[in-house]
Amino acid sequence: MKTIFKTFAAVVAAVTICSCDAFKTADNFDRPISQGSPYELIVVAENNEWQGELGDTLRAVLQAPVPVLNQTEPHFDLLRTLPSGFKNLVQRHRNILDIDINPAHEEAGLNVQYDRFSAPQVILQLTAPNIKAATAFVDANREMLMQVLESTERDRSIAYGKRYYEKGLLQLLHDKFGITFNVPKGYVLRNQQDKFAWISFEMPQSSMGFFIYSYPYTGPNDLTQPKLLAARNKYAALIPGPSDGSYMTTAEIYDPDYKAFRVEGRLWLEMRGFWDVANDFMGGPFVSYTTVNTATNEVITLDCYVYSPKLPKRNYMRELEHLRYLISFPEETPVAETAPQAE
Repeated sequence: MKTIFKTFAAVVAAVTICSCDAFKTADNFDRPISQGSPYELIVVAENNEWQGELGDTLRAVLQAPVPVLNQTEPHFDLLRTLPSGFKNLVQRHRNILDIDINPAHEEAGLNVQYDRFSAPQVILQLTAPNIKAATAFVDANREMLMQVLESTERDRSIAYGKRYYEKGLLQLLHDKFGITFNVPKGYVLRNQQDKFAWISFEMPQSSMGFFIYSYPYTGPNDLTQPKLLAARNKYAALIPGPSDGSYMTTAEIYDPDYKAFRVEGRLWLEMRGFWDVANDFMGGPFVSYTTVNTATNEVITLDCYVYSPKLPKRNYMRELEHLRYLISFPEETPVAETAPQAE
């Protein structure tokens, strides 16, 4: 059996990541293709704006560390340009924050525009009468600013998955779990058993993947953190490590974060932490999403992991987090479970 850490040279096709419902001109191909990498943001600001309290506040908000990664990585990579340099290819960047300080503005505010110079693209324009007002606005609305940028990147990833997906995996996962799951192009089935599938995307120096498993739902206690952790370790053990007798497990050095939330009425349980390999020396971050499929009366979990010892992990983890939005339950009745408290 192949192991999780056996990498091979993968040919990664260059693709245009199209936008989702948030992008009103997603199929308007008269726009040039946007430039830049995911989670990269160009800030258009004068020197006094960028080098003072406003710039410090923007960096504190947008470059805050992503939680539960092996090393410190910011939420966004910031690139700064002067207004005089905001032209040509710079204008075509995928994510832009334009600072407009002008006494003519009565108060601070944020305008959002999509696909102005390229597609998919988002341009946020922060307007304010002075730097102090702009700084106060950013500080007071940091969650809203992050949400706009994060949801924009997420919608691009979802739209790509809906457009370019592995048809074989779509059918396999429907037959095995009764779900519709548009697994993006490039992912490959590594192993499957009854009510279990392991799928990954291998790269020369990294690996990102996920495993899905389901089992009978017996009651709310099945959704507590201890129960979910025990189930995770049971199924993670089916993923072999690089040496004989080694297998994936949950790292004991960090108690996984656990939270419940609802999306469109559906209850999800998120668990986030670190995995390692029993009887060997490898590991990385993971995040799992669990819900109840009422059509089959089963607990079902999407468990995502990254192995990238030499390269940053943020973008890999973000892509995996977006997979949850590509899963639907077409055959089930409305969900009515209640979230239990962790023991």
